[in-house]
Amino acid sequence: MAKNYVKKNPVTTTMKPKKEVVSFLLNYSKALHMIKVADNSFEIIAN
Repeated sequence: MAKNYVKKNPVTTTMKPKKEVVSFLLNYSKALHMIKVADNSFEIIAN
């Protein structure tokens, strides 16, 4: 019989990120642009 080595975590922890981190990630995602040329895709960050 197969043995399951994964332990289940009964307690779920809630993550509380700082406002600065959330703001940074939102601004980064707003500045990120994806451009697809033929079979290639390019990521450009407009700062």
